[in-house]
Amino acid sequence: MGHIKEPKGVDFIIQSRPLTKAEELAISEYIKNSKLRNNKPSNKSKQIVRKKKVEFA
Repeated sequence: MGHIKEPKGVDFIIQSRPLTKAEELAISEYIKNSKLRNNKPSNKSKQIVRKKKVEFA
């Protein structure tokens, strides 16, 4: 990802408004649910290891 240069005379400083308690709780709940949903192990990630039978003649 490259660096974006500011044109002369333009500032890219953005100030957000303060969040309300309800917004903070909603964002926290969303992040918590997202982490739980994304951290569940899937069946695809498991490897099945099969041992070969070795027969000597």
